[in-house]
Amino acid sequence: MTQPQYRLVPVEERRGRNAHGWAGRALWSAALAAALILAAIYGPALWNNTVVTASPPAAAPARLGDLAVETQSTSSLIDDQEALAELYAQVASSVVNIQVTTHATGMSIPGFGLPEEGPLEQAQGSGFIYDDQGHIVTNNHVVEEAENVLVVFSNGYWAGAEVVAADPQADLAVIKVTPPEGMEWRPLPLADADALRVGYSVIAIGNPFGLDGTMTAGIVSALGRGVPVGDGFVNRYTLPDVIQTDAAINPGNSGGPLIDLAGRVVGVNFAIRSEVRANAGVGFAIPVSILHRVVPALIEEGRYDYAYLGMSGSTISAGMADVLGLPSNRLGVYVAEIIPGGPASQSELVGGSEVVTDENGAQFERGGDVITAIDEQPVLRFEDLVSYLVTKASPGQTVTLTVIRGEETLQIPVVLGERPATPPDVTAQPDRGQPEGVNARRAIEIATAAVEESGLLTGEIDEKVATPDEIDGMAVWVVELFTAEATAKVTVDATTGEVLDLTVE
Repeated sequence: MTQPQYRLVPVEERRGRNAHGWAGRALWSAALAAALILAAIYGPALWNNTVVTASPPAAAPARLGDLAVETQSTSSLIDDQEALAELYAQVASSVVNIQVTTHATGMSIPGFGLPEEGPLEQAQGSGFIYDDQGHIVTNNHVVEEAENVLVVFSNGYWAGAEVVAADPQADLAVIKVTPPEGMEWRPLPLADADALRVGYSVIAIGNPFGLDGTMTAGIVSALGRGVPVGDGFVNRYTLPDVIQTDAAINPGNSGGPLIDLAGRVVGVNFAIRSEVRANAGVGFAIPVSILHRVVPALIEEGRYDYAYLGMSGSTISAGMADVLGLPSNRLGVYVAEIIPGGPASQSELVGGSEVVTDENGAQFERGGDVITAIDEQPVLRFEDLVSYLVTKASPGQTVTLTVIRGEETLQIPVVLGERPATPPDVTAQPDRGQPEGVNARRAIEIATAAVEESGLLTGEIDEKVATPDEIDGMAVWVVELFTAEATAKVTVDATTGEVLDLTVE
């Protein structure tokens, strides 16, 4: 927002005007004489051709908060609000309401066949017009397992849509419609990948709580967040470079654009962090750098192939450095494990081997390499490594890792592979005896059935939220079921599907 500008004269500059004694007075006298001579020569001509209107002198403001400054501030506010209104007028018609119909999956008893198809459920989200071919971008979780998809435009027109392709690992999907006849079709431009800085103004447009065409404004609160995404608790990867914003994002905003003041898409709104299931000033958007790579591939190939390194690790913290015996302030990614059969296992990269435990009970494997750069790009956090792999690398490409091992600094080449659909280090491993696990949708089904059987929750359930958590080292889903009157919270074992706790408030 434009603020009134003031220029304050420094004290030293003010004093300089009166600190030269007789020399200063001599200069003033010379200037006055010159002015009188000019007036004698040019004065008559000026007076003959100029109409001079006398008016009483305006009273000078006594302080900065008086009328002159207030007028300037009001003018700036009016200019700003007109700019935002014009921006909305240009962009809003390109943002759509996506209404989805799905079949709820009924419960099944192990050994007695597959679950039966449940009743129809309605859900909705947002999206935006991507190109002139009828493609619309939204979130994967908006259209996941949809039976029918209906797109409603800002002018009231509607059209049925088909899902072209979806990518759970980026939580992006592309749907396609035939534009209604007579409708102006306006794709939104995408910003450059590096267009944002923390503090920049951004606008979110979508359909929160079903309220079509809602515009909210805020700033970029942070950049480079890493957020886990995927189609289940045991099938998740880190989405890098996520934008954090305080622009209000609520249920129904999912899939809608986050735009800059030039009307360009800088991200796709997809998540919030809140204890009250509504905006708490911490919203997240998939960055445009991911859109630039993933969306064209979904349209042309039906999928996007991610580069894969084949190792697990973490950002080095002060506590970890102390336990592992690393030098103070050694920044980078500690290689905890090399995935068997993965690309890194074919290289000289070394993972940890000796298990050590810190004072809080956390365990680390000591002896692994520390990655500090990839292709000469600094790696200070785990998110830096993932960001490079997702936005700049491709399967089959050879990258060079800068690695610190003990007192040595090594350059280790690795030929990247293609990321598996399921992370090998967390999926079912028959030789380890690990069960398959429960994904988010299944956890919600289990929780819903448990609540209905208990009879403790009154009213129709209008929202279901599943959040991954951990209790005493055990992976769980915390499922919240909301009605107009109450909220049920159900804790479900993410491995067995057992209901561990059920409370209603």
